Amino acid sequence: GQLPSWLQGILLRNGPGMHTIGDTKYNHWFDGLALLHSFTFKNGEVYYRSKYLRSDTYNHNIEANRIVVSEFGTMAYPDPCKNIFAKAFSYLSHTIPEFTDNCLINIIKTGDDFYATSETNFIRKINPQTLETLEKVDYSKYVAVNLTTSHPHYDSAGNILNMGTSIVDKGKTKYILFKIPPSVPEKEKKKSCFKHLEVVCSIPSRSLLHPSYYHSFGITENYIVFIEQALKLDIVKMATAYIRGVNWASCLAYHKEDKTWFHFVDKKTKKEVSTKFYTDAMVLFHHINAYEEDGHIIFDIIAYTDNSLYNMFYLKNLSKDFEDSNRLTSIPTCKRFVVPLQYDKDAEVGSNLVTLPSTATAVKEKDGSIYCQPEILCEGIELPRINYNYNGKKYKYVFATEVQWTPVPTKIVKFNIQTKEMLDWREDHCWPSEPIFVPSPDAREEDDGIILTCVVKSDPKEAPFLLVLDAKTFKELGRATVDVDIHLDLHGIFIPEKDLKTKTE
Repeated sequence: GQLPSWLQGILLRNGPGMHTIGDTKYNHWFDGLALLHSFTFKNGEVYYRSKYLRSDTYNHNIEANRIVVSEFGTMAYPDPCKNIFAKAFSYLSHTIPEFTDNCLINIIKTGDDFYATSETNFIRKINPQTLETLEKVDYSKYVAVNLTTSHPHYDSAGNILNMGTSIVDKGKTKYILFKIPPSVPEKEKKKSCFKHLEVVCSIPSRSLLHPSYYHSFGITENYIVFIEQALKLDIVKMATAYIRGVNWASCLAYHKEDKTWFHFVDKKTKKEVSTKFYTDAMVLFHHINAYEEDGHIIFDIIAYTDNSLYNMFYLKNLSKDFEDSNRLTSIPTCKRFVVPLQYDKDAEVGSNLVTLPSTATAVKEKDGSIYCQPEILCEGIELPRINYNYNGKKYKYVFATEVQWTPVPTKIVKFNIQTKEMLDWREDHCWPSEPIFVPSPDAREEDDGIILTCVVKSDPKEAPFLLVLDAKTFKELGRATVDVDIHLDLHGIFIPEKDLKTKTE
């Protein structure tokens, strides 16, 4: 096929790539050492490259020829031969975990720079052209967080907005929303953007010892949307995990009897909306989009009724008959919540306060809180992406992978949220990755552009390829076959040529 002539830049992807070091093996697929890979588009041609992220974690493990740094699903014990005092001290020092810098989930942009990220306080700067690993940044030097998301948002001025959980301050567990500017004032050119990091606001955790786990959050023109869910970390268990010889993932539990709380922070006043909005327990990883309409906040998410997704990716479950033997006990469901921020304060208890045409409801309760029920938009999609120019605005299209009762995606889909129509691309034995939308330079409509996804074949004898689809019609424009093993990755970013600082071959 042929690539559009305007497609110039780099598709950068990240995910777990090495699961065995010496005689040791990680327990969980999400623990593997980060492997970056890229497709560079230049004058109608595609160049492929991949490289392990040379994190401190990678270096320590490779040097020891075994796993010596703990990951979320694998606890590591560095030196079994130490004397009892050193051992006791090492146990104590693990109470606030010293997290890994194996940044394997996503790639984010801060100013002119790009960073590999995971969900700990560390991110690693990388060179997007050569994939070499540069300096390590520790968020906790600039803001008191121990965990952060890998899905920040970018506003029109280029600021990054992100959230992290602070468990440092005993008894004051909170979620912190912070902002990093895209550049620093002229006279401080030597300083990094992180020195100008600003805390927008903090939300106290409803339970001091059981903060909610979250993987992403939402944003509208005037508000930040944060969902405090019933999938929670147990801080006491985490502090003692090392001594008990269990992994941190075992300290995560789903409390299905709990509620899910919605928090809305006004960007201008930096204050949270005081009304209490909630829904039933659910597990969510990915927000799709959010926007405001007639005094309501509308947000779309992908939710589950349990935490079976994480457990399926333990490597002991990833056997050769993985697709047939493993079934999700909860299918991902695309839900739309419609939350009335402005409503008649004298409305009767039990009345639905949603005035927009939607089957989603928001019912006033006796104590003044509002119980929300979603509209179900569709089922079986994950790794959602949108045209990011429509982020925080009313929109039509979600691009996603389709997953049915097994967590391995077999199709790429385009879902029209307004008409519920779905287009898909599929081919036998193909596992596509998260689809990334790249708008065409003269785009007039939301779906003017292309979709990029890397496709791994389930038959190891067949070569993987990069697929380019027309985002409007979902017809294939071209594919670039790569004659190397490509790993199943998680998330990534397309960097247009103009955003690459130096022109290196």
